[in-house]
Amino acid sequence: MGLISGMVMGVVVGVAIMAGWSRVMLRRSRKRIAKTADIKVLGSLGRDDLRKLCGDNFPEWISFPQFEQVKWLNKHLSKLWPFVSEAATAVVKESVEPLLDDYRPPGIKSLKFSKFSLGTVSPKIEGIRIQNLQPGQIIMDIDFRWGGDPSIILAVDAVVASLPIQLKDLQIYTVIRVVFQLSEEIPCISAVVVALLADPEPKIQYTLKAIGGSLTAVPGLSDMIDDTVNSIVSDMLQWPHRLVVPLGVNVDTSDLELKPQGKLSVTVVKATSLKNKELIGKSDPYVRLYVRPMFKVKTKIIDDNLNPEWNETFELIVEDKETQSVIFEVYDEDKLQQDKRLGVAKLAVNSLEPEITREVTLKLLHSVDPLKNRDTKDRGTLHLKVMYHPFTKEEQFEALEAEKQAIEERKRLKEAGIIGSTMDAVGGAASLVGSGVGLVGTGIGAGAGLVGSGIGAGVGLVGSGFGAVGSGLGKAGKFMGKTVAGPFSMSRKNGSSSTAPQPDQPSG
Repeated sequence: MGLISGMVMGVVVGVAIMAGWSRVMLRRSRKRIAKTADIKVLGSLGRDDLRKLCGDNFPEWISFPQFEQVKWLNKHLSKLWPFVSEAATAVVKESVEPLLDDYRPPGIKSLKFSKFSLGTVSPKIEGIRIQNLQPGQIIMDIDFRWGGDPSIILAVDAVVASLPIQLKDLQIYTVIRVVFQLSEEIPCISAVVVALLADPEPKIQYTLKAIGGSLTAVPGLSDMIDDTVNSIVSDMLQWPHRLVVPLGVNVDTSDLELKPQGKLSVTVVKATSLKNKELIGKSDPYVRLYVRPMFKVKTKIIDDNLNPEWNETFELIVEDKETQSVIFEVYDEDKLQQDKRLGVAKLAVNSLEPEITREVTLKLLHSVDPLKNRDTKDRGTLHLKVMYHPFTKEEQFEALEAEKQAIEERKRLKEAGIIGSTMDAVGGAASLVGSGVGLVGTGIGAGAGLVGSGIGAGVGLVGSGFGAVGSGLGKAGKFMGKTVAGPFSMSRKNGSSSTAPQPDQPSG
């Protein structure tokens, strides 16, 4: 009897164990199937889908496996950082401080570092991608992240007040492209090109804090500093803008330097259904447009009109047809405060066929950054006529020489105190014809024209074909011929910066 009872119990227990095991394995199998399905879905996601899920700051190797992780490099970089930081601090300060003076906005008489240190936290390299796109070159894309603890204090001497500004909580997210030009002589590298890729967009986040005072003591100071930082980076580093550093004597870097590829003829015809920003009357709109922030132009101002017609034609130089865009910013002129932005639009140059005039209608948006366009309210439309003309070799050389002379002339006018130091848009029409550039303005001033007489700084360079009449001419950047600007987007923890006067805020 005991034997039979034991056998029955053994069978029951065995069946129970087998049933339990089978159930566990079935559950694990279902989880694996579900996980496989999830992984399959994740694997099919594109860059934009991942941005929505992970935000802007996801590592590049998540969506592009060709970015290799370099944990070993980060380990060594953290050990080297105290020495690198000390050496880089002096170099960055000496290089950037003159640029702050060149790019400082009107209303600020002086902008310098009173304290500058890169801190103790080393950057992190999320991944590296190596490419060989052209013979004789090695291209390295570095996914760069830095949430450091720098000690940066700006001494700001403004027209109405002077106070130190501390830059805190600095975070940088970008992909750095480094191009090595190879040679047959030691050290086998003749030149290095450095640039920030425009896609994904570089992100610089920080917080501004006034020491011993308030930022409100100088109206618009935060936007002024944002505009300065934005202009320096976009005009010097963002692709197709680049820095070319020769590593030898008599090194030919002409193939590495970016040259004008063509000119864009843009007719700003009209705008329709603009939104009114005035409490009394209607907005006084004008359009500011540019490919390079350094060479902004603008239309005349149409008073008291939400459906203005300009019919003004501008010619803009294009340095890289595949990556550059024309940015259109519509503003409402305000004589007492900063001009208010009514909307922006962007037109990619690579969407245009050469020598074909195209009529374009663009919807005005809150921002050219798609991730910031959560405010979907209607802002009106902008109507244009556009034609792209590719340069011949002769036209390319003439345009490059004209740009260099234009920048040198702007430097001279700035030193003479005739123009301000900001990248003011040129009023009237701008054209690039034959062997030079003609800029026609309506008056001079660092923010104000001479009314009535249109008196300006008239300068003609015989033989070069460059003439500058009027004002509003902006400041000149460095490394001309080696650098070309593209659009740049930057955000701060205490607000979003822009290269324009105060934009409108989305409604809650």
